[in-house]
Amino acid sequence: QVQLVESGGGSVEAGGSLRLSCAASGISVSSFAMGWFRQAPGKEREFVAGISISGSRSSGGAAYADSVKDRFTISRDDAKNTVYLQMNSLKPEDTATYYCVADSGVTGHAMSVVGPDYEYDYWGQGTQVTVSS
Repeated sequence: QVQLVESGGGSVEAGGSLRLSCAASGISVSSFAMGWFRQAPGKEREFVAGISISGSRSSGGAAYADSVKDRFTISRDDAKNTVYLQMNSLKPEDTATYYCVADSGVTGHAMSVVGPDYEYDYWGQGTQVTVSS
């Protein structure tokens, strides 16, 4: 059974930092493009960051939403089978539930294009991030 378990969410003041983790079981994250999406109350789910399959020539590196570029960093530790989202300089508008996704058929950049409605292979249950002003 495949599971993606997010952790690391919480409450932080504006300007602070959090690091989200997505621990996978049942799959090897090295064989999947991994990404983060978020959904704020009353808003649609949106792409945050994506990273392609490890070692993929067509990876094109990581992709980020414009709203988080230069503040958030996605990374993967294949040995720990975990993907991370380092979030710095957090803003109140970053408040949302953050979801981890895994897919074997897209790149990290493609996630930014196809968005949350694509039928990704696996989704996590989400972790809440609250940023106060």
